[in-house]
Amino acid sequence: MQFQALIEKFLASTYYGNTGDKIAYFFALVLGVTVILKVFKLYFLSHLKRLAKKSKTKLDDAIVEFIDEIDWRIMLLVALIFSSRILVLQEWVSKWLWYFLLALLSYLIVKFVSKIIDHLIKDEIDKRLEADNADDTTAISVLGSILKVCLWAIALLFILSNLGVNITSLIAGIGIGGIAIAFALQKILEDLFSSFTIYFDKPFKKGDFIIVGTDMGTVKHIGIKTTRIQTLEGQELIISNRELTTARVNNYKKMEERRVLFSIGVVYDSTVAKLKEAKEIISEVVRGIESVRLDRVNFKKFNDYSLDFEIVYYLNTNDYNKYMEVQEKINWAIKDLFDRAGIEFAFPTRTLHLSNVPQKRSQSISG
Repeated sequence: MQFQALIEKFLASTYYGNTGDKIAYFFALVLGVTVILKVFKLYFLSHLKRLAKKSKTKLDDAIVEFIDEIDWRIMLLVALIFSSRILVLQEWVSKWLWYFLLALLSYLIVKFVSKIIDHLIKDEIDKRLEADNADDTTAISVLGSILKVCLWAIALLFILSNLGVNITSLIAGIGIGGIAIAFALQKILEDLFSSFTIYFDKPFKKGDFIIVGTDMGTVKHIGIKTTRIQTLEGQELIISNRELTTARVNNYKKMEERRVLFSIGVVYDSTVAKLKEAKEIISEVVRGIESVRLDRVNFKKFNDYSLDFEIVYYLNTNDYNKYMEVQEKINWAIKDLFDRAGIEFAFPTRTLHLSNVPQKRSQSISG
């Protein structure tokens, strides 16, 4: 009876403009909203998980993970803020409850978008790992981190703006500070953005054989600041990404066919018949090599000490070692057939023809 009297007294009393029964209704509503949100989460989450198993996209996995991470404390906070609308509150309390709700919603939205970014980044990294292209994943991870930092910065500015803070001067101050930092880190930022240029434009990738200026080698690693190349001599060459995006790069991995041009010179004593025979020999040799397409064989010019043939053929591979093997086969075969046909290769010579040279008399002077 005493406990019932206390309850009746509480319900009949007024506290800060709110009757006891209204306060009791507030707590019941908080409890009810929390339970409803919890049941809805369990039902919706189980239904969404079944759909996610049937779907091939990764976005529904991000939604499932985000909802699963919403615990009872966040639900309780939402219920408290929602239920407080039935109470008579002071203006400053209502204002701060609104600010708190705004911050909570901003936090949840940023967390949700961050989950989507994480899943997209992870999906892209997995694809590149399956394609044995793991070095390109560094730029993707950094890009994802930059996007998430920008999201949090935008959310913070949004909350400060609703709190009445003049963010115009704040943004101006951040902009001035950003310019100063950009000048201080100019070279690093150039390399960073150059790595993004390499990633998106894809002028080369890991495993490509490239030539940069006088340097050449196979790309072993593409990093945020530098790219590492294994040269033909064996040492590792480290080049800044900024230099790679401003220089001319020859990428031989992209070459589907290799065009090969070389010359052969025979001696001037060769007759026209021997020259025509030499042309036929060269043509047959090149045509007989597998994976080679002959373009032309021409008696090009009268050189200082040789009669020169120019040969052009195409090799259907970008492998330099394969090219050298094919060229060696061609050279062996041409040398062998020229020897059999009696066709001589030219070498640097100079012949002096002397005629009607007057002989000078030598005079002896005695003293």
